[in-house]
Amino acid sequence: MLRRLDRHTVILLVLAATVLAFAMQQSMVVPALPTLRRDLHASTEWSTWVLTSFLLAVAVTTPIVGRLGDQLGQARVLKAALLVFMLGSIGAACAWDIWSLIAFRALQGCGGAVIPLCFSIVKAHFPPRRTAVALATVSGLGGGGGAIGIMLSGVVIDHGSWRLLFAIGAAALACAIVLVHRLGLEPAPVQRTPLDLVGALLLAGALLALLVAITEGNGWGWGGGRVVGLFVAAAVLAVAWARVELRSAAPMVDVRMLVHRPVLVTNVTTFVLGYALFGVWFLVPQFVQTPRGVPAVDVPLLGYGLHATVTESGLYVVSTSLALVTLAPLAGLFAKRHGGRRPLAAGMLVLALSAGALAAWHANGLQIVLGMLGLGIGIAFAFGSIPSLINDAVRPGELGVANGMNLVMRTIGGVVGAQVGAALLTSRTVGSDRVPAESAYVWAFAACGVAALVGAAFCALWSPRRLVPA
Repeated sequence: MLRRLDRHTVILLVLAATVLAFAMQQSMVVPALPTLRRDLHASTEWSTWVLTSFLLAVAVTTPIVGRLGDQLGQARVLKAALLVFMLGSIGAACAWDIWSLIAFRALQGCGGAVIPLCFSIVKAHFPPRRTAVALATVSGLGGGGGAIGIMLSGVVIDHGSWRLLFAIGAAALACAIVLVHRLGLEPAPVQRTPLDLVGALLLAGALLALLVAITEGNGWGWGGGRVVGLFVAAAVLAVAWARVELRSAAPMVDVRMLVHRPVLVTNVTTFVLGYALFGVWFLVPQFVQTPRGVPAVDVPLLGYGLHATVTESGLYVVSTSLALVTLAPLAGLFAKRHGGRRPLAAGMLVLALSAGALAAWHANGLQIVLGMLGLGIGIAFAFGSIPSLINDAVRPGELGVANGMNLVMRTIGGVVGAQVGAALLTSRTVGSDRVPAESAYVWAFAACGVAALVGAAFCALWSPRRLVPA
């Protein structure tokens, strides 16, 4: 069947399958955290590191891998990243305790620069008239795959072992490696410059200190010496990194490119998008799994809770994934014809309204599904326009690292969103089991909506109408 399709369609299908395999592994572990904690006899704090270690590794290694793709060829580096990801998945499926699982999840994250590399391949191989839609399709699957991963995870956990999550991921990644290899996509490297090891180490240290401080702030105390020290270390390392990159003849990341107005506005908006998206994804499964009748603090006679199973809680995100997969290409087409600024701002506005709707109306499953559908529509337009904005604003030799830094901003925003959500849920509890009160969820959903609204306003007011390459 593939032979009947033109080469660009085949490339897009292969890249879509690759991104889908990665995105599902990124999120499938979230509903499994309680099961992992029980089976591996781990504390709540250390079981959370199964997700945190992955996000840390993705944030630290993505800019480095993106630069290697620009220098050595994106397809070659993509196959290497997928191989590392697959080895981490195999190790995670065989993990014998919580420490080994955390280590293998970090190894998975070291191969997590899949989406930026796929963006660069699209830009290198597709004609201009098809680039925007192809980029939007890949980006939409990157978000939709995360929702599908949450959904499938519930089915696997309720009817099988958590080890199947990683075994399925390893099999999917092995198929992706074979497909990418069969395509023979090896363009000539854009540039042959030495890898900036000092810059890479400084950036990795700054991101590591920042994300550890954010993820451990609730447990260690935001005013504690360890957290404050990590924030100070992150700031010092970031300043040192910027100075080194500005003076380097061949920087890993061109700081001037990052402060170029279209790139800066897009990255800031992406941070807010990650905050709102991961914040809602963190909240909804817990909210719907709450037993019925948990009393609300403000109106104790009404109560809340849908008493959903893990499988059922995953089904609540189906509408989000469907909207992402179907509408992101349309957003890319709109961005190609009219520019990416308006669909990005509109998507953030719809996301804000959807989060606000979840804060106001969550009494039954239909209201949750409709809120998640609106969330998917907003994310689809945002995800569909971001790749075009980045790729139109940078030089070809900076595509990998520019998209990699954009993914880093989304990851940091997601970590912040999840941590703020956790802090709000623990701030107001009811009963001896300290179940989060309904008002805690209302404030958490509202915070996501306000953040998305600020992102929409920032994008609409500060984005240039025409993009000039950095």
